[in-house]
Amino acid sequence: MSKSVLQFAMLFLGMLLAQIICNRICLFGVAVPIVFIYFIIRLPMNMSANWVMFLSFLLGLSVDIFGNTQGMNALASTILAGSRRWVFSLYFPREDDMTNPVPSIRSLGPVVYAKYMVTAVLLYCMAVFLIQAFTLRHFEITLLRIVSSTILTFFVLLGIDSIATTRRSEKRL
Repeated sequence: MSKSVLQFAMLFLGMLLAQIICNRICLFGVAVPIVFIYFIIRLPMNMSANWVMFLSFLLGLSVDIFGNTQGMNALASTILAGSRRWVFSLYFPREDDMTNPVPSIRSLGPVVYAKYMVTAVLLYCMAVFLIQAFTLRHFEITLLRIVSSTILTFFVLLGIDSIATTRRSEKRL
């Protein structure tokens, strides 16, 4: 088994466990940290679209099973996986220029990576909260949940990314 496959398997399990813990957190009754999508965001860009969709669906379904959310996360994760390459191409038009196929601060730069991550998190939050509401009756509350969860998730994912990047760079020294 290659080193990168093992790393992504550990990331898959780690993000699943982190999300199970984060499912209990709801700031001010509206903001929920959605940490498991970090796995989907960090999948290599040269990975087959079928594998990305399958792994995203599997991770979303696992979160649904532990969170009792009836497939909402599986659907939203699959939507994010399907649009991930499009979101990436908005901010980084030529994948050939990437030195590393895994999106990160190092490979994309902080500004491009932050834009990519915010857009992906916003897309996921819009999908999951609109699926959850399934109506436009209380649109203001749904919009507040989308915006606040996007902001909270973005900062949590930046923290996770800085920890993961620091550990990798310390090992190299």
